Amino acid sequence: MNKYFKLVAVGLVSITFLAACSSGEASTSSEGGDVRKVKVAYDMASKPISWLDDNGNATGYDVEIMKLVDELLPEYEFEYVGTTSDDLLIGVEQGKFQVGVKNTFWTEERTEKFIFPKEFLGLSSAGLVLKKENEHIKSLEDFATAEYSLAPIAANNAQYTVIDEYNKANPNNPVKLDAGDAFTVDVIQWVNEGRVDGGVIIEGPFQKQVLDETGPYYNLKDEVVYNEFAVIKTWPLFNKKEQEFADAYDKAIKQLQEEKKTNELSTEFYGRDLFEVLDQVER
Repeated sequence: MNKYFKLVAVGLVSITFLAACSSGEASTSSEGGDVRKVKVAYDMASKPISWLDDNGNATGYDVEIMKLVDELLPEYEFEYVGTTSDDLLIGVEQGKFQVGVKNTFWTEERTEKFIFPKEFLGLSSAGLVLKKENEHIKSLEDFATAEYSLAPIAANNAQYTVIDEYNKANPNNPVKLDAGDAFTVDVIQWVNEGRVDGGVIIEGPFQKQVLDETGPYYNLKDEVVYNEFAVIKTWPLFNKKEQEFADAYDKAIKQLQEEKKTNELSTEFYGRDLFEVLDQVER
């Protein structure tokens, strides 16, 4: 009788295992070994960089590049988690997410909390949003010389670091820089209302908010302008314990750069191939 029950138990385990395999639930290994599931956080309200589309899917330049990285890493399975910009930083630092993407600029302070891989993710155009009558302001030097006021930027926002770096390099012609309480303010609205003369903004969001017919500020398309002052490298942020994962990302993204996949997605999501000016990028 004991032998009978043992045989029945073994049979049940075997049937359960085979059923799981046939349904895909036990697919936990690849040719190289076990598949590790990792959480990729993204800012879900930062179109065209990253956002949650109408079908409930994660998309945008940063997200689509990471999807291509995932295809080249069979030992990993990416799960995309939409969140806010601030929560992304906290979540990656604490290990809730293994990596996060949000059009991140490099700063010295962030290297203390995150792993920056060797290879950057993409390129981003940074510029000034100005009233139409001030479109002659083409650079930070012009803005500073005119003694214009700038929309406040949170000190933990990398855009603050970009302006601060300019000020340190140009102590005789600095931009008036104030640290805000919020991570970002609505610079388009602030400029339109005349609360400030200009604000720092990324080209992609400006296009989607002002130049796109469905944008919330399309009515201001003839009132405000965007003037680029720099093209800057952007990076994924890895949790401090994810060096092996970051190394795997480096190999994959390098291949994508060589195959010009990054160029293609830059054109698709930003309307221009920012990689064409890579040799001029200083940051």
